[in-house]
Amino acid sequence: MNFQERKHIILEKVEESGSADVKELAVLLNTSEITVRRDLAALAEKGLIYRTHGGAMKISLAKDPVSFINKSATRSEQKDHICQIAASFIQEGDVVFLDCGSTVYRLCPFIRNMNIKVVTNSIPVVNALLNSAVSLNFAGGEIDMERQASHGTIVTGHFARYRADKAFIGVDGISIATGLSASSEKEAEISTTLARYSRETFLLCDSTKLEKDKYLPFAPLTMAQYLITDKEADAELMKRYESYGIRVLN
Repeated sequence: MNFQERKHIILEKVEESGSADVKELAVLLNTSEITVRRDLAALAEKGLIYRTHGGAMKISLAKDPVSFINKSATRSEQKDHICQIAASFIQEGDVVFLDCGSTVYRLCPFIRNMNIKVVTNSIPVVNALLNSAVSLNFAGGEIDMERQASHGTIVTGHFARYRADKAFIGVDGISIATGLSASSEKEAEISTTLARYSRETFLLCDSTKLEKDKYLPFAPLTMAQYLITDKEADAELMKRYESYGIRVLN
């Protein structure tokens, strides 16, 4: 069975049931789970389905805008691997800062059943954690429609009122030469604020962002105590990062 035939069956199943998981699709298609995951990633990037942890959901059932869904679905397996590691550091009763990054967003399924407090500027994160065990605190302000998040002075002031045990942040670029970099000043401002008022800071970044310099360098590697990435990251590069004082987990 080729991709086009599998695509038709997958879309039909998701449309009919609202969602489907990898295991049931593998049986339905008589193929491997690896092939199913690859097909789901391809369909999600085209905006035809919403990629969830372990399967897929009908787009109309997802509350998040398609553009954000597509970004979150890119390299979904790697991002879920990163988020599983990140979730293992969160303990019951923690106060946690979450930014509006697409990788950080994928942390939500792993923490829904935890008795923790989450402070965030991300609308998709709020949607994902509604009606869960998590206590939510939204930093409101001007809304960036593309990022589906609040930004600005009011937002940074809101975060500054609290103290978190852990902050989970996504950045657009990391390199030894320039440290952490962002695509805009408002994203950099949120990242530095979350790190400033948190006891520990974790960078959640897939390996495609390593040794990449974006528009605005804004902080050294050591702004965070931990860098969590995926298994594709170069081992020698990870050792070099650790020599600069940041612990690398993958």
